Amino acid sequence: MNQLGMFAKYWLPGTVKTRLARSIGDDKASQLYHHFVITLLARFQELGDRRVLAYSPIERRAEFAAVTPAAWELIPQSSGDLGRRMNRFFDSHLVGHEDRVVLIGTDSPTMPAQYIDEAFAVLQTHPVVLGPSRDGGYYLVGAAGQVPPIFAEIDWSTPSVWQQTVDRLSSAGCRFAELPLWSDVDDLADLARIADELTQLTQADPTWTSLYSHVQTALMDVS
Repeated sequence: MNQLGMFAKYWLPGTVKTRLARSIGDDKASQLYHHFVITLLARFQELGDRRVLAYSPIERRAEFAAVTPAAWELIPQSSGDLGRRMNRFFDSHLVGHEDRVVLIGTDSPTMPAQYIDEAFAVLQTHPVVLGPSRDGGYYLVGAAGQVPPIFAEIDWSTPSVWQQTVDRLSSAGCRFAELPLWSDVDDLADLARIADELTQLTQADPTWTSLYSHVQTALMDVS
């Protein structure tokens, strides 16, 4: 079974997109993050055999339920740091020999859907797949079968996340496949870049219009 998971945090101002908020303010950053979540849930609601939104904190279920399409299941994230929560997610969803799990975050709203399809395909021949991001982390991680302890004691939210994870995989003797490089939206430069990208995407597909409008509004307020 191909299972797509997405980790999302409640969009409380001051707690999400904090680097971007230094340029556009907490409220605008929160609104953008909220729209990133909505965009990704809508775009990927037909991918895989099962889709799971793992949300945080647990008491915000109602707010997530209000924006989550019926094609997604809602579950609360477990406790602990990001690495521990990721390990528990994979452990709880990789229960059969044919199970493949791909996990994404909410920082790459324009990530091509084909990358997720490619990840599932790669997991038929590799135990782990990673999608590297330009900031030194990764926008996607997938696994088939038992996952080695590769997420423990990682310096999350630093440029060394990718290399530390790759080193853990190498130490465990675990083969992995690599997807194309992609970008997160973390700061004002990233927001300007995605605005240019969305200009082209919106011309080809009007469903991008809402996200494009939110991004343009945030940038106009800065200028």
